[in-house]
Amino acid sequence: MQNYRPLDGIPPAVKALLILNVVMFLLSMLIEKFGIDVNHVLGLHLPQSHFWWPWQYVTHMFMHGSISHLFFNMFALFMFGRILESTWGSRRFVIYYFVCGIGAGLLNSTIGWFEIRSLLEQYTIFQIAPDPNLLAEVLKEQIPNPPSSIWTNIDNWINNPSSPAYIQQGKLLFQEIIDLKVNIPMVGASGAVFGLLLAFGMLFPNTELYLMFIPIPIKAKYFVLGYGLIEVYLGLQNNPGDNIAHFAHLGGMLFGFILLKYWSQNRRKFY
Repeated sequence: MQNYRPLDGIPPAVKALLILNVVMFLLSMLIEKFGIDVNHVLGLHLPQSHFWWPWQYVTHMFMHGSISHLFFNMFALFMFGRILESTWGSRRFVIYYFVCGIGAGLLNSTIGWFEIRSLLEQYTIFQIAPDPNLLAEVLKEQIPNPPSSIWTNIDNWINNPSSPAYIQQGKLLFQEIIDLKVNIPMVGASGAVFGLLLAFGMLFPNTELYLMFIPIPIKAKYFVLGYGLIEVYLGLQNNPGDNIAHFAHLGGMLFGFILLKYWSQNRRKFY
């Protein structure tokens, strides 16, 4: 009797990506027990961060923030990736996967760069003319549910606008907000996975998908379109309590779309 292996039947590139992601997650958990934050080295930071390195546009795809984060990305990679690799072949699949993942990082960095640039402009104005109302506005936009003690200090500053102590506290708080926004790393294979989702929807548009919590099947093309529109909406909302990189998801879909269009127009030039 032939022994059954859990990864039997999975194409080689998808199998390698699944194994590598799981191994990296386990290694990062092990290393963090020694007080080393691997995300600061391998997670993708904004270009303004002193933690930023070019290799992070690749390595961030193999880092995940939690078991659930890893599970859902790997489940999607398994579900859609094996079909696409079987259709394209391993070489084209790997190229597509990494283009989508790197593209996701590039779009996220671009959007983040403009957001931080705007925040730095506000900080320059604040340094010249410290204003508690400006600080309160920035705090509402950037930090979800700040401690009540911070609001108390801002209220006290409003009542004592020339107080050197409150001005100094305000400058320190503004700098902490900037450091927090700049130094949060982006991790996960979601950008590449969203690219796979787009490719599946374009190659097999009428395939019916059965989703959790939705009792009726939905065609792949409508699912992809709907999911993309949701990501656009959530990204534009810019909710300070939302820790999901929606524009990275859109970046994976955008770069995937561009690459698929390029391939469709250059069929004989690819290999």
